[in-house]
Amino acid sequence: MKIGVFDSGFGGLTVLRALLEHIPGADYIYLGDTARLPYGAKSRATVARYATSSARFLVAEGAEYLVIACNTASALALDAIRDAVAVPVLGVVETGANAADGSSTTRDVLVIATAATVESHAYAAACEERQMRALEKACPLLVPLVEEGWIDHPVTAEVLRVYLSELMEQARAAALDPDTLVLGCTHYPLLRAQIERAVPERLRVIDSAEVTAEQVAKTLDGAVLHADAPETLFFATDSVAKFRALGSRFLGRPIDGVELVDLGG
Repeated sequence: MKIGVFDSGFGGLTVLRALLEHIPGADYIYLGDTARLPYGAKSRATVARYATSSARFLVAEGAEYLVIACNTASALALDAIRDAVAVPVLGVVETGANAADGSSTTRDVLVIATAATVESHAYAAACEERQMRALEKACPLLVPLVEEGWIDHPVTAEVLRVYLSELMEQARAAALDPDTLVLGCTHYPLLRAQIERAVPERLRVIDSAEVTAEQVAKTLDGAVLHADAPETLFFATDSVAKFRALGSRFLGRPIDGVELVDLGG
């Protein structure tokens, strides 16, 4: 089995990291569309065009299953991606909502994500489909803090405290009784320990990367033929040196080779 993983940048490497732990016998192809990020500033039509071209590239490279490890693409372009390729496609929004569905007893869920993902209300819609209420909050400072490497920095701890205090106050004002918090951005798993320290103990934190890998493993159970020497290939559309340096932090291991590809404008 060759699994393709796509993100607009580096965050999806947290999903790949979890996949490598849950399905170590598969081959992987990772594509970071670094030339065209951030997707959050683009229109739905543009995100769909970029995401479908990336999905087609991965399938052309032999991917038999696609994981869209990009919340913006999952929120705005999942149907377009599924229409564009003939392999199964799974997005991180639906996996996060599925995990919340299995976790929540109060049926009230909190979501933190980027502004673009929150503005799409994709998590709220996915939760509503599963008979849950979701309160979403944009946390725009977290991605740059993670990419700066300030994972355990006191500035990051204070930013999280402010965001999460505001979110809990908003939940109280809305008369919600949340018991689950979904990390709706693939950068946020790197902050999971900090986030868990900043929220009430009763609030279960859903790591989008981890639950995506778990759901892929469950879906593909028995379908993965373990390779004798599993291979992981990395592609980026820009900034290969930065991808290697920054990506290693997200993947939790060195990234030796990254191939530059041109997918057009």
